[in-house]
Amino acid sequence: METTTIQPSTVNTASTDFLPLQGTDYVEFYVGNAKQAAHFYKTAFGFQSLAYAGPETGVKDKVSYVIRQHKLTFVLTTPLRAGNVIADHIYKHGDGVKVIALKVEDAKDAYEETTKRGGKPYLQPTVLKDDNGEVVLSGIHTYGETAHLFVERKNYHGVFMPGFIEWKSDYNPAETGLLYVDHCVGNVGWNQMNPWVKFYEEVMGFKNILSFDDKDISTEYSALMSKVMSNGNGFVKFPINEPAEGKKKSQVEEYLDFYDGEGVQHVAIATNDIVKTVAELQRRGIEFLNIPDSYYVDVLDRVGHIDEDLAPLQELGILIDRDEEGYLLQIFSKPLEDRPTLFFEIIQRKGAKSFGKGNFKALFEALEREQDARGNL
Repeated sequence: METTTIQPSTVNTASTDFLPLQGTDYVEFYVGNAKQAAHFYKTAFGFQSLAYAGPETGVKDKVSYVIRQHKLTFVLTTPLRAGNVIADHIYKHGDGVKVIALKVEDAKDAYEETTKRGGKPYLQPTVLKDDNGEVVLSGIHTYGETAHLFVERKNYHGVFMPGFIEWKSDYNPAETGLLYVDHCVGNVGWNQMNPWVKFYEEVMGFKNILSFDDKDISTEYSALMSKVMSNGNGFVKFPINEPAEGKKKSQVEEYLDFYDGEGVQHVAIATNDIVKTVAELQRRGIEFLNIPDSYYVDVLDRVGHIDEDLAPLQELGILIDRDEEGYLLQIFSKPLEDRPTLFFEIIQRKGAKSFGKGNFKALFEALEREQDARGNL
């Protein structure tokens, strides 16, 4: 595999969307044991083996397992020794999201457009080559120790990217209907939401499409504030949360304490049949937040007609909300780690483009019950 670093050059800024994104390419997690994590995600979530990089492929300091389900790709990376940035990241944060990789037409241009607007360089434009073509990567830092990579793969025809080989496995559990990343939510510190909103507006050309204050997202005990950032075509959306004053510690404060800093709180994954997906995930051992039966007593009065029967939604704990364009169904897992940090959302959109504002109170109360059980409320 060849690696080439591209030097910056003058770019054309005439386009109205200076950072056209084609969606999420992959999400990379730094984990303590990538082999075991890959087995877990295959078993519990229905991912399939895709690619591998490690000592056998010439990578001496880390291993990475790539798993995929439809258009949803996770990269699980672990260090082989202590005393490096990956090992330090895991020691500080536990298992968590390090990279949100975004698919672009031109990774060099994406790097130049974002860094000249104030983006802090993470990876200069770099060309990776093998017999299957080339992938161009570049990247910038975002909140905490999280990074955005820009991935240009139009000239590549291999299994994942240069440096990886196909990972063939006889163990391939059936999929669960997970399709692609709907959005990724970041938790930032006190009074840091607006600075990061400004970052996404100025550096990446995103727009603030929704805002929620502590009146929208609160209970008797805790609150948070959130703003949803979206790129020009709406393919990439990043809600950003910060704590708000309350009687007790909010879920964002708990996350910041246990993650030891800012980072990705949850990844929302789309499905076309949430009842089937969630039922299968529960069968495989994934635990979701418990929603009281009282939520469902008048939920249809609030959201109106839905195509699904209410009984299985109630049995599984799936939440419902509606906006001007339709409705959505959503559910939130309990944390996937021993630290109360990273979790997943499963979402099915039936026209709705919002994020479940009508469910915030029920969701927050469910989270608070879990916090109280941990002694962290």
